[in-house]
Amino acid sequence: MEGKMSKFIMPNLQKEAIENLLNKEGKRLDGRNADEYRELFVEDGISKNSASAIRVRFGKTEVLAGVHLALATPYPDSPDQGTFMTSAEMHPMASQQFDIGRPGINAIELARVIDRGIRESGFIDMKKLCIKEGEKVYQVFVDIVAINDDGNLLDVAGLAAIIALGKARMPIYNEKEDKIDGYSETERIPLEKDVLSYSMTLHKVGDKIVADVSKEEEEISKFRLTIAMGDNAGKPRITAMQKGKAGTINTEDMETILKLAESKWTEMFPKVKEHVFG
Repeated sequence: MEGKMSKFIMPNLQKEAIENLLNKEGKRLDGRNADEYRELFVEDGISKNSASAIRVRFGKTEVLAGVHLALATPYPDSPDQGTFMTSAEMHPMASQQFDIGRPGINAIELARVIDRGIRESGFIDMKKLCIKEGEKVYQVFVDIVAINDDGNLLDVAGLAAIIALGKARMPIYNEKEDKIDGYSETERIPLEKDVLSYSMTLHKVGDKIVADVSKEEEEISKFRLTIAMGDNAGKPRITAMQKGKAGTINTEDMETILKLAESKWTEMFPKVKEHVFG
């Protein structure tokens, strides 16, 4: 049974305080600059029963991501390739805005944005997940669970997903019984390391473009744009984009977003790569 979702209430005085501080000083209520991310925390190996399981936290926003693999029949148009699926669960323990029951629109959108960023970049080598062409392949599942929502779940969940994939172990296939007998201790799933893509979500709050929004900033933002970027000989290349919320992105905003995304990618991508493959 689904519960009744409560609405996030933002007092007008708090909204004005957030916007005024950003517009006048480029600062936020927690002291960060508009382009500044919260401290990143990553914990590996939180479950031994999956191919990998990761906990990622930006400030108080916290997400679990797990990877598991199953045997599947390939799609007719790609008989020699494995398959991939992303799911997301937003439980009321993370926010009173989330329902109990079937995935809501926020969970579906989050899963799709992350799925697209990983899929379109070609990060997983699907051909190496083929067991017998046209008959049997591995299906990779990325399962995301929101533990606490204090803003910017998209980036936290996206980072957790790619780190979990980077740590994921290959299954041990029992051909005689046609089943999976646990996971290898040494062999990782096949990834195209050179096409690793990292997603950043930028919001328009007041008159400013803001990175890594808090829950309050997220609530009052006019629009958001999630950009997935990979490495192209040391320069960022865009692999996917997803706009959210009703506001319109004008040319000036878009130029600011692209410059900020490139700057933050240059700063953060080496750290992300180390977490994924290190």
